[in-house]
Amino acid sequence: MRQPLSKDDILNFHRTLSNWGRWGAHDQLGTLNLITPEKRVAAARLVQSGRTVSCARPLPTIPGPDNMQPVVHLMTATASEGYGGDYVALAPHGYSTSHLDALCHIFQDGRLYNGYPAARVTARGALELGIDALRDGIVTRGVLLDAARARGADTLEPGEPIYVDDLERAEESAGVRVGEGDVLLLHTGRWRHRDEHGAWKAHERLAGLDASCLPWLHERGIAALGCDGVSDVLPSRIADVTLPIHSVAIVALGLHLIDNLELGPLAQACEAEQRWEFFLTVAPLVLERGTASPVNPIATF
Repeated sequence: MRQPLSKDDILNFHRTLSNWGRWGAHDQLGTLNLITPEKRVAAARLVQSGRTVSCARPLPTIPGPDNMQPVVHLMTATASEGYGGDYVALAPHGYSTSHLDALCHIFQDGRLYNGYPAARVTARGALELGIDALRDGIVTRGVLLDAARARGADTLEPGEPIYVDDLERAEESAGVRVGEGDVLLLHTGRWRHRDEHGAWKAHERLAGLDASCLPWLHERGIAALGCDGVSDVLPSRIADVTLPIHSVAIVALGLHLIDNLELGPLAQACEAEQRWEFFLTVAPLVLERGTASPVNPIATF
């Protein structure tokens, strides 16, 4: 285990890795600005076999130690009424639902990404940086880096940190390089570990990125980051900083995070196709002033 960073290191990242003002004073998209029309066209050319793979978990309706706010699914009509009808209620944030965080989700020193005051997140919803800013979706090249595979394992242990050299080893193994405008998906084998060993308190222990990876994410120009965990390693091992990846990525970089994905089937498809890059589409709900949305990202080979 390597020496963890300090709280001062994380505060320094908020300054040195900041994208505030890079795309204008009124920017709502952050690093998604790095996805150009040309990038989308190039990504579309990756479609060869036509195989599609979902990267989402089923909406989690069963409570458990990793699902403290289960999705409520009720039937409003059944065979008795002559048709089928549903009612669904959910809280997208947490450690179970596959969801996309809006840039209004995290504050630092009373500020949101790009310097907006945290007071812009109100009882009526987020008046800046809401998830509805992404109504046109995220469409670009996706790259899967399999951190477990890079270490010769099927799964990482809960609480196991991933470092820059792990990411670069995964790149080398897969024959890809993550670049500007890409969505990086990080596979730790979380759900296979859960299937084999049972559920645990995910808010206490999850494999994920060590905070030392933050400069690498900035340098590579990643447009969005997804993980089968929450991107952060838990515990962070940094005193008084629980989620440094969330804090710096969202507030300083303007980097949207996609949490609790199901990446096992995607990893299998990458092995079968023998390529770890694909055309990726992520379409959030158009929830005006929302702080997140459940999502079902689709990878197409």
